[in-house]
Amino acid sequence: MIVADVMTRDVVAIDPQTSLATAAGWMVSHQISGLPVLDQAGRLVGILSEGDLLHRPELGTCGKQAGWMRGIMRAEILAADYAHTHGRQVGDVMTRNPSFVRPDLPLAKAADLMRQKQVKRLPVLQGETLVGMLCRFDILRALAPLLDEAPQEAADEQIRAAIAQAMAAEPWAPRQGISFEVRNGAVRFAGHVGSPQEARALCILAANIAGVVSVEDQLVVSRSVMNFAAEPE
Repeated sequence: MIVADVMTRDVVAIDPQTSLATAAGWMVSHQISGLPVLDQAGRLVGILSEGDLLHRPELGTCGKQAGWMRGIMRAEILAADYAHTHGRQVGDVMTRNPSFVRPDLPLAKAADLMRQKQVKRLPVLQGETLVGMLCRFDILRALAPLLDEAPQEAADEQIRAAIAQAMAAEPWAPRQGISFEVRNGAVRFAGHVGSPQEARALCILAANIAGVVSVEDQLVVSRSVMNFAAEPE
């Protein structure tokens, strides 16, 4: 799955000279939490998000730096912060030089970028042209029907092989000290693991295998068991 498969194509954009009042009104009326900002040539120059509007004097939320902090901060930093919290136009408060993605980027890489940059949305550019926005909700919308897929059937032997293969691919999965059996699609784990997190992850791993109808956890957590991350096989 790539970004183009799930992105929002009908995007509302604004320019840096738009008043903050107008932009905030659009965000409320369109029920969106962020707007891409384009210059007169249609190039992306920023994003205005709800995070840019959290600290405002109108709300009494901008506050002031502590006196000792103001004493050690450079005037240009304090001035930039003031302009950001008191600006009246989009260009004054928007986040500049935002991260962006291409339409053909794998969705997994776009999700990784969101997590790394701690952002909720990414503009999608084809060349220098804005062609869409990828938001967390777009990813959720793509995920929902996949979670609701009907369970698949598989023979117990296939399930055993698939679980073993999945465990071998995970660096956290124990390489010894545990066993599992499969009967009519029901999986039962037994043995010792080093933490509750490992036990839970094993059960989740098995539950994601096609044909599994239930997972029984008979694992014993023992702090004497030290499992270190291994290279995937």
